[in-house]
Amino acid sequence: MIVALAGRRIDAETSPQTRFPEQNVPRVRERLQRLLRDRGVRALVSSAACGADLLGQDVARELRLRRIVVLPFPPSVFRETSVTDRPGNWGALFDELLADLRQSEALVVLAHVKEGDTSSAYAKTNHEILARAASLARTDAPPDDVLAVAVWDGHSRGADDLTVEFIQAARRQGLDVEEVSTL
Repeated sequence: MIVALAGRRIDAETSPQTRFPEQNVPRVRERLQRLLRDRGVRALVSSAACGADLLGQDVARELRLRRIVVLPFPPSVFRETSVTDRPGNWGALFDELLADLRQSEALVVLAHVKEGDTSSAYAKTNHEILARAASLARTDAPPDDVLAVAVWDGHSRGADDLTVEFIQAARRQGLDVEEVSTL
């Protein structure tokens, strides 16, 4: 099984809604460990933002799974805009996880995305995560299934909710979607 994962970032300190509070990190980590282990996952494809992405990547590393990280921007820009801008020590984990991947082809930085176009950039990243997972599943010996995993609170933020868009894109591709609660 190959997992394509996306989901919520850690709540900002000024966030009016509770979607992924920092105190829930251990609980979400445990849920991800159980899911990846119980489903016989062999590889995980995600981005590396603070919250769902980095937790998934860290758990996959602990379980010695193959990992692919897809970023919309160069790592230094992504780190500043999607990793260290929220509470917690996510920068150190990002650096550590990416250091493992820089020696391989497992770090994908989208070349056709402009830094100022954030919403579109993250949507393209989600589509690339799904595409990379599908490609990996087809080329693995033997071929494997893809499971989309959405790590979120289960409530849409509205028309611009990229986690909802990820879930919808996965379902349009005929993938099963498993939700992991951040609450």
